Amino acid sequence: MSLEECRIIEIPSFSDSRGDLCVLEKGDVLPFEIKRIFYTYNVPPSESRGAHAHKKCHQFLIAVSGAVRVIAEDGRSRKEFCLDEPTRGVLLPAGVWGIQYGHTPGAVLLVLASERYDAADYIRRYEDYMEYVNAQ
Repeated sequence: MSLEECRIIEIPSFSDSRGDLCVLEKGDVLPFEIKRIFYTYNVPPSESRGAHAHKKCHQFLIAVSGAVRVIAEDGRSRKEFCLDEPTRGVLLPAGVWGIQYGHTPGAVLLVLASERYDAADYIRRYEDYMEYVNAQ
């Protein structure tokens, strides 16, 4: 787990008279194999999502429409990102606490995950997260 691993990754994109196309292929851009894909939408601007960490799962977040702010922290420091273009996303490695907030109207946040859903992989309380961090 390292906050230094949290970073913006550019997504290869192609444009022509028909529009734009972004492509993610296995082994190309992401440092993990995608095992789950989900997205959030219709999130009120005053609400936040996330507010948890994963023990094993890595995630790559892309605002495919609108804008979303992302906080990543490791118990010692934090980084903040603004996702407002579908041509880039933020990598959240396992062990990093993540919060998404400030969704603009119409924002759609696509999440690519390295693991299938497993409730046991989640750390949902910040106090438990700090215990997890301090035990590492």
